[in-house]
Amino acid sequence: MSEPHDTPYDYDVIVVGAGGAGLAASVSAAQAGARVLLLEAEDEIGGSTQLSAGLLTASATSVQDRLGIDDSPLRMFQHYMDLNGWRVRPGPVRMFCEESSSTVEWLLELGVEIPAQVSHSAHQPGLTRAGVEDVWRGHVPKDQGYGLVQVLDKARARLHVDLALGSRVEDLLVRDGAVCGVLLDGEEATAPAVVIASGGLAADPDLVRRFLPDAEIAGDALFVVAAPGSRGDHVGIAERHGLALFGQGWGLLLVTAEFQRYHHWQSGFPPASRIHVGLDGRRCMDEDAPYAVSPGILKDHGGWVWSVFDDDARMSLPSGYADWDADRILEEAAKGVVLRADTLERLADLMNVPPDHLTASITRFNSLFADGTDEDYLRHESLAAKGADPHLAPIANGPFFAVRMLPAELVCTHTGLEVDARTRVLGTDGRALPGLYAAGEAAGGILGERYVGGGNSVAHALVLGRVAGREAAACAVASSSPTDKAPV
Repeated sequence: MSEPHDTPYDYDVIVVGAGGAGLAASVSAAQAGARVLLLEAEDEIGGSTQLSAGLLTASATSVQDRLGIDDSPLRMFQHYMDLNGWRVRPGPVRMFCEESSSTVEWLLELGVEIPAQVSHSAHQPGLTRAGVEDVWRGHVPKDQGYGLVQVLDKARARLHVDLALGSRVEDLLVRDGAVCGVLLDGEEATAPAVVIASGGLAADPDLVRRFLPDAEIAGDALFVVAAPGSRGDHVGIAERHGLALFGQGWGLLLVTAEFQRYHHWQSGFPPASRIHVGLDGRRCMDEDAPYAVSPGILKDHGGWVWSVFDDDARMSLPSGYADWDADRILEEAAKGVVLRADTLERLADLMNVPPDHLTASITRFNSLFADGTDEDYLRHESLAAKGADPHLAPIANGPFFAVRMLPAELVCTHTGLEVDARTRVLGTDGRALPGLYAAGEAAGGILGERYVGGGNSVAHALVLGRVAGREAAACAVASSSPTDKAPV
């Protein structure tokens, strides 16, 4: 614990959760001069941020500037709000967009490396097209999410922030209408300001069913890639203390094959020469549509679509991946999870779609991609953004395969404690609870129905964490007047 001090509190700021949001909050608060305790329920730091590519969405950064990209927080704000139908909270979103630039610069000063170079994926350092943003805002750091966590943790140690692993907070301490600490392991740890950064709720199946019912579309194919500590502790805190939740029904579900069980880092990628058709057998989307929008497209087609490819495409898959592997496809076909037929007409029968629709769709697909221009769904632009050749091999050589594509990979959830533009947590009456702040997935109001693009969640965690730490430190200073009463 901390050294003896002259205030009635153990610490100035207590941060709950040592993922990206909590680490950012603890560093920011310590930089402002606060004595900080960082609590983590798991046995290691990092949370979901450490498992991510570390991609950050941000506007008006030095990285963009060096690449000649003209951007502004106002432009980012307008795009973000329009994409989400203005159903998120404008004030907090404006803050998020305005603070994204300085947060990237803050990270660079701490030692994060984001080179000013074009990147064609979330795994190549630089600036990339990461979703459906109007200009490129995807900042990819060196060493991915692990690198972000390591830089932040070094700053935490350098600033003498106390870290307690294996310390799951049971509840808030609220007295005289204000937060004054937390309860853990039956003991109190006191502070005039608390930041809740405990992650989302993806690891709790009951809470997922309650707050993200769309996840049920995938059935048994659903798998979770969020950190195991994402147990929705903030939901219980909200219900016990009359706090507002925002973002019910929203979260990020990535479209994956029915047999897939791992994130693409381990699972691999489907073959480029594939066509997605709806339940009517007609092509229905850009097969490389950003994951920001692809689940919504599937929802318009009954919740899932078929992905069809041929044996040449299967054989083109690189070896060494857990799911998208040539031999694995045959194994899944033997189980009946992947459909297999020697002709497209027979495959259509197995898929229960009109054979003439499927064959016509594939004939047109082959014609479009022989020319390298997809005038129907503009997939050639998606391929070009990845640095891939838009001239795709035809789907022509049997046997042919079909697999259901489902919104089955649960990455993050968006139901969090409703915050204002200063990250203060609001009660169900709309008033801020003094001394309480939230960041990351535990904060609601900014992450909306549409995931703007790669880096939306990580940037949200780090930006709100940095702001929450700064605000919590200011709150602690304001509460340190000699006239203040000690908690009783």
